[in-house]
Amino acid sequence: MNVVVIGGVALGPKVACRVKRVLPEAKVTLVDANALISYGGCGIPYYVSGDVSDHTQLQETSFHMVRDVEFFRACKDFTVRTQTRALAIDRKAKTVRIQGPDGREEDLPYDKLVLATGSTPRVLPIPGRDLPGVYTVSSLEAAIRIKEAVASGSVSSAVIVGAGFIGLEMAEALADMWGIETAVVEVMDQVLPGFISPTLARIAQHHMEEKGVAVYTSEKVLALEGEGRVARVRTDKRELSADLVILAVGVVPNDELARQAGITCHERGGIIVSKTMQTSDPDIYAGGDCVVVENLVTGKPGYYPLGSLANRQGRVIGTNVAGGRETFDGAVGSFILKLFDYAFAGTGLSLPVARREGFAAQSTQVVQFDHAHFFPKKDLVTLEIVFERGTGRVLGIQGACANGDSLKARIDAVAAILKFRPTLADISNLEVTYSPPYAAAMDVLNAAANAADNILHGRCDPITPEAFMQLWQNREQENILCIDCREWGNAEPYVTKHPEFWKNIPQGQLRDRLAEVPTDKKVLLICNTGGRSYEAQRILHAAGRRDTLDVPGGMGLLRQCGFDPATE
Repeated sequence: MNVVVIGGVALGPKVACRVKRVLPEAKVTLVDANALISYGGCGIPYYVSGDVSDHTQLQETSFHMVRDVEFFRACKDFTVRTQTRALAIDRKAKTVRIQGPDGREEDLPYDKLVLATGSTPRVLPIPGRDLPGVYTVSSLEAAIRIKEAVASGSVSSAVIVGAGFIGLEMAEALADMWGIETAVVEVMDQVLPGFISPTLARIAQHHMEEKGVAVYTSEKVLALEGEGRVARVRTDKRELSADLVILAVGVVPNDELARQAGITCHERGGIIVSKTMQTSDPDIYAGGDCVVVENLVTGKPGYYPLGSLANRQGRVIGTNVAGGRETFDGAVGSFILKLFDYAFAGTGLSLPVARREGFAAQSTQVVQFDHAHFFPKKDLVTLEIVFERGTGRVLGIQGACANGDSLKARIDAVAAILKFRPTLADISNLEVTYSPPYAAAMDVLNAAANAADNILHGRCDPITPEAFMQLWQNREQENILCIDCREWGNAEPYVTKHPEFWKNIPQGQLRDRLAEVPTDKKVLLICNTGGRSYEAQRILHAAGRRDTLDVPGGMGLLRQCGFDPATE
């Protein structure tokens, strides 16, 4: 069998290796337009930062062999042709027209063809985008050029255009290791748009700003300017100095080769594949960044340019090319991201996306320790669970924590069952491991579902952090009173600073002090993380007061967002 694989970063080599393991007699040829192949693309920001010292480490196996042309020939028994472009597919003749580094063209015959053509960074149609000093993170070769530029000492200021995964990771790489004055400009009204809620985005932005990265949201880049090389970024609100600019405004799937061959593609981009990863031509498979697969929450096509998916899809394709029948059902969109001292992760739909997709969605946040509260080493985990009103179906969960391993464990637990349409009751009773050095007896994941269930069944009347902050900014006009349900030691700075708007009634004293809760004000209940304020609201409900609002996550969440009434 003749197998041709086009693309050699993640999915392509995985397919080729799998085919040779299952069907050793197959003849496999892999072609790629670049010189460097089979590297961990998600490690590029950590190479630029210096956490990974040499680019060859991104190409190494776990036993420290570099995955180059000779490695695949000697160890995997297939042919790799680098600096070779695939020009066209002749489906009737079952050939691929290729052009080698010397410019010579030839036709490669195939019995099975695999498209692993990846994606291309989206480039803004603005003046100056071709100036020297302007980069996209398009390949390992591009990353090498970026690192050479910053290592030369000629870059003192940088601007990242786009606050998605790559943009924020590159901002950290430049600001943290190299000490470069770094700014991020994002046209949407929050960082990581589409992936996390405005609340979690506030936490991410505040943390980055604490680390010295300037973040400008709701701001459009109009032009890149400079004489001979980039020197400035002009937006619709300001001008930023920049010796280096990285455009990180998303990627588009490389589906041109497939489209030209008459293979069915999605109207918004990306090759359409079946669950066996076959295209509309049964002898042509595709996977990785160039395809769309089913979103297992919405049931609609989704686009997930992630190395983890590419590797799993590669195994499925390799098995099927070799005569098997494996399936890849789709994805729920799981991710994790490191930003300085915090990790942000999620799976499924964020609240804005869920509502955009037509769900009657709501969310709530919980803040709790990742380990037992009495254990010496612990970090706060903030989780936001997104659910459907009425049914209680869980649509997604996202979170933030200084301990990325703790956060990953909770997100992964939900990711594993999300395609089975779990409800809040399923997550509330989800069995997870427990020992004080690793978790609380009532895990934060269970607690998040319990908090959402309380809202779903009317036991809690919440207010979002954003709404609370807006009310506080307009506290005189809004006629509010915050009742602090903590003990005096916690509440004193707030009562002293704002005696007209902040009152201390510890939750344990509330039953005896109900008369002190005014009926002529908007009453907001708050504590450290939301537990005591919820208890207070239940006491008030029992007393016939249904006009109060609870602040889930409490002061712990508000401070993470960079908001503290004691300093306002």
